[in-house]
Amino acid sequence: MLWRIYSFSFDIARFVIRGQPLRLLVTKSSNYYNRKGYDDDDDKKIRKINEGDEGNIYLHKSRGQYILTNPRVLDTIVRKADVRSTDTILEIGPGTGNLTLKLLQVAQKVVAIEIDKRMVEILINRASNRGLENRLSVICKDALKTEFPQFDAVVANIPYGISSPLIAKFVFGTNSFRSATLLLQKEFARRLLANPGDSQFNRLAVNVKLVADIEFIMDVSKRDFIPCPKVDSSVVKIHPKVNVPSVDMNEWWAFTRTCFSKKNKTLGATFKQKKKAYELLRRSEMVDQHKDKVMTNCIFDDETNKSNDEEEVDEEHLHPPCFEKEMNLFRDKIVEVLRTSGFEEKRPSKLSNEELLYLLSLFNQAGIHFHDKAK
Repeated sequence: MLWRIYSFSFDIARFVIRGQPLRLLVTKSSNYYNRKGYDDDDDKKIRKINEGDEGNIYLHKSRGQYILTNPRVLDTIVRKADVRSTDTILEIGPGTGNLTLKLLQVAQKVVAIEIDKRMVEILINRASNRGLENRLSVICKDALKTEFPQFDAVVANIPYGISSPLIAKFVFGTNSFRSATLLLQKEFARRLLANPGDSQFNRLAVNVKLVADIEFIMDVSKRDFIPCPKVDSSVVKIHPKVNVPSVDMNEWWAFTRTCFSKKNKTLGATFKQKKKAYELLRRSEMVDQHKDKVMTNCIFDDETNKSNDEEEVDEEHLHPPCFEKEMNLFRDKIVEVLRTSGFEEKRPSKLSNEELLYLLSLFNQAGIHFHDKAK
């Protein structure tokens, strides 16, 4: 196998663990960027590995293990992150530590969260060899399931499969931070950066941009990684907003989920459906009467084109005769809000956050709620 030769100083190509040379070998996996989780068995089924060879480490594509090797790109990421000498930097998925070592040279401390114990061993050894171990703290856990310590900024090459929930954890979590400089799959980054009217504009961008500003930094070629992924990447920088709109977040998430279930459909067409009117009537009744919760909504979901709204339903079952009149009156109220405010013929894909917030306030004022625990 022929390798591209990179002129860089760190010891990624060969490393020593327990006296054995370490070579970066690759296993193949298809559709890697669509996987929600990972399983070592996925890789073993595709290619038999030499389990007894301690000198080899295998990068699992299903875990999103792609090592960024281009030193110019690494330097640019650190520079654009504006790391200060007093900063504690949070890094997710450091892998073998190429970016980590750059961060350790400029930050006061780096907290690295890595789920793979093999990578943790390499990372600690590399930091120790450079006398930087006192600045490094490694947490060997799943980043989505562990509580983050206090940090000033995030700098990370995020595994593609957890990009959406991880960004949600950053921007909607309890930790306050200055910025997050993230290397993401290019297509995902474009969706995150999309504006109203763009073909890629969706609920992901709407939700994140409510609480943060997104800055494009640069594109990164797939050839700058080992192994070479199937797609290019992009670096973006997330800046949390100082002044966040005063809105019940559960209500906002449920509202945007409803609107963007069919983002190119008019709001009038979406809300006139009997099933949708019935759902909103039940939720609104629960808010008014403080009933127990019987439905749940996804808090953060970047799937924008999937919906069950147009599935055939048993209307006799959903709408008993005793509720038919009440439901029709409620649906008329929904349509009246849309018509009088000028939103009936508008499409979610073309609305700004300010317009969506305004529409949500009008619905709430009319006693129409999207989350059963809304205040």
